[in-house]
Amino acid sequence: MGLRGRGGGLLNEFASLPDVEVRYVCDVDANVLDSRAKQIEERTGHRPRAIGDYRAALDDPAVAALVVGTPDHWHALPAIHACQAGKDVYVEKPDGHNILEGRTMVAAAQKYGRVVQLGTQARSGRLHQAAMQYLAEGRIGKVRFAKAWESSRQGAVGQVPDGEPPAGVDYDRWLGPAPKRPFNPRRFHGSWRWFFDYGTGDLGNDGVHRLDVARWALETAIAAQNEEKIGLPRSVSAHGGKYYFDDAQEWPDTLMVTYDYPGYLLTYEMRIWSPYPLHEEAEGCAVCGDEGLVVIGNSRWRAFDRKGVQVTEGTGGDDTAAHVRNFLDCMRSRGVPNADLRTVGHPSSLLCHLGNAAWRAGTTLHFDPTTYRFAEEDADRWLTRERYREPWTLPSIDAL
Repeated sequence: MGLRGRGGGLLNEFASLPDVEVRYVCDVDANVLDSRAKQIEERTGHRPRAIGDYRAALDDPAVAALVVGTPDHWHALPAIHACQAGKDVYVEKPDGHNILEGRTMVAAAQKYGRVVQLGTQARSGRLHQAAMQYLAEGRIGKVRFAKAWESSRQGAVGQVPDGEPPAGVDYDRWLGPAPKRPFNPRRFHGSWRWFFDYGTGDLGNDGVHRLDVARWALETAIAAQNEEKIGLPRSVSAHGGKYYFDDAQEWPDTLMVTYDYPGYLLTYEMRIWSPYPLHEEAEGCAVCGDEGLVVIGNSRWRAFDRKGVQVTEGTGGDDTAAHVRNFLDCMRSRGVPNADLRTVGHPSSLLCHLGNAAWRAGTTLHFDPTTYRFAEEDADRWLTRERYREPWTLPSIDAL
């Protein structure tokens, strides 16, 4: 479901495997549907059925899993409905458009006993697993700080007037639970992620990868010192804004988020206009101890001693194939996947949603994971969207 961009890449990844049959392809764009169905037919000899409504696939008992590669605002409902229909789910990051969506997805996966893998593919990567093994050996000593960053340059999206949707696009279905508004090409393909109604900004786009690895590294290094797990931060603050791009984007292009844990600090730095890297990595994370430092990027990780001298490194490539295979293996074994929604995917996505909520609230927020509420007055409005457009309403957890 969702056949452009990342969704198209996942389609090719799954279709390339001999033990997978792509039975349906789903998209709101009829032109993309036809081309992708033809592409899979040429590749596999089998033409999948092209549909505009994913629920038709969920009604098919032969379907074992739904792969969701849609914009963020279309992650939660298909995943929840798939769980209710007895299907497993591979869903792109972040887990939903907001905090409540992610929590509801977890509840659905648990209630219906489904395997749900979040698309944070680093969890299945040999590069990252090797870095974690190094940290697990206690090589960098006592750890109290980690940071994640995004400093790879993005472009401006400009500003153009509203218009008509492209021919063949079911724009009303594309909007789904989001508010009804006129079509604008800058709020559509490719650049939808920069708008409140549909995306989660670059914090939820690339930041979820960086924070996921940073959280993983921090927890691994802490465990090596026989210290307790860090859980969720006791407070989150965020500062920044649109300081660089003069265009239609709504989410910030410059952002600093601080996650305060008892005894530990995690930060996220975003500068999507800068043409130069941090720690020689355009995007990545670092975990700091009193005996050394580990820096983890997309294609390498490096370890430094207390004098700043590099002592070892490792390299790797794209981890999507391994992540897909892990998901399929867990479908068969009913084991816990590497980026299990409940234990990995949602906690890392939650960091992004909390950072966005703190930025929009304009104050430090204190989140209670037992109640899923903020201590600050009126801050609960940032737990979810103001309203869901019929018929695409988010089910309550009690009603699942």
